[in-house]
Amino acid sequence: MIGRLRGLLIEKQPPEILIEVSGIGYEVQMPMSCFYELPEVGEEAIIYTHFVVREDAQLLYGFNSIKERALFREVIKANGVGPKLGLAILSGMTAAQFVSCVEREDVSTLVKLPGVGKKTAERLVIEMRDRLKGWGAGDLFTPATDAAPMDNGTDGLVTAPQNAEEEAVSALVALGYKPAQATKIVSQVKQPDMSSEMLIREALRAMV
Repeated sequence: MIGRLRGLLIEKQPPEILIEVSGIGYEVQMPMSCFYELPEVGEEAIIYTHFVVREDAQLLYGFNSIKERALFREVIKANGVGPKLGLAILSGMTAAQFVSCVEREDVSTLVKLPGVGKKTAERLVIEMRDRLKGWGAGDLFTPATDAAPMDNGTDGLVTAPQNAEEEAVSALVALGYKPAQATKIVSQVKQPDMSSEMLIREALRAMV
């Protein structure tokens, strides 16, 4: 099993990165909440991974800390929740928000996430109430500087403004949102000179 990667960050294409370790490039999918904290392309990164083997693919999901990965593993234990849906859930809301939804049995908020219907939301609440006790002490997935304005429009990803909107829509579709829905929300939140990561962040906030 591949549990940790330390290497050079080669590409950042939300929600996927390419990290080179000893000459081998690993494609890793990450929740956007973790993606925001990555270093810039060309710098060293340390990623804790969850390895999934299927008949048709071998997939790596990445996180910035062991605790983030542990929460992801708890989420995908729920009946009907696979890694792709777990990725979407932890991209669409912070850990604190997710824990709060489970504790308050807030099904109406959970169903706003892509791929989460009423039955899945109810299962998440029922199956995870006990497992998530003690997880709500802090917001594990939102950087401390999340509310602060960015110094520039790149947020660690060099993206031409004319391409940022297209990349943001593509990332949201990869997370499970419908193309029309993704296009509409990105159009609503976009501001001049916003990077794709900033657009994705604001779009995800607006959907929950």
